[in-house]
Amino acid sequence: MINELEILKGIHPGFVLEKKLKERNISKGRFALSINEFPQTIGAITKGKRNMNTQLAMRIEQALGLDEGYFMTLQVFYEIKEEKRKIDKDYHPDISKLRRVLFWDTSFEKIDWRQHKRFVIERIFERGNKEEKEEIIHFYGKDVIDLVLHNNSSV
Repeated sequence: MINELEILKGIHPGFVLEKKLKERNISKGRFALSINEFPQTIGAITKGKRNMNTQLAMRIEQALGLDEGYFMTLQVFYEIKEEKRKIDKDYHPDISKLRRVLFWDTSFEKIDWRQHKRFVIERIFERGNKEEKEEIIHFYGKDVIDLVLHNNSSV
């Protein structure tokens, strides 16, 4: 279970449930009724519109022969990922100092400034002007910039 959970970390448990049901060729509606749950509830969970709760997770795990805690562990990892995403939404350089055209090949609004720092730094230092380079140095710090630009793979 641990290796599979490592792979699935951050994925909504409903998407995993849907995959497990498809693997077993079980319809969502029939499965829902078999565990005394409303089909709409299972449908909403498998679409990622509703979270898994402990009681339901235990019934699903028992019915599918999965380890106890499997779906709640996935739910917790998903919630952690979503919380980090909310926090990281406010983590960005002063974007008024950066030209969007530098990132022509990606959606500027979707740049994850923490996760894609190597890409951002390399792009700015390859094509950016002095003000853009200064902003990126201010944002990431000179040490991180030096590590990235000198091809240190640990960044």
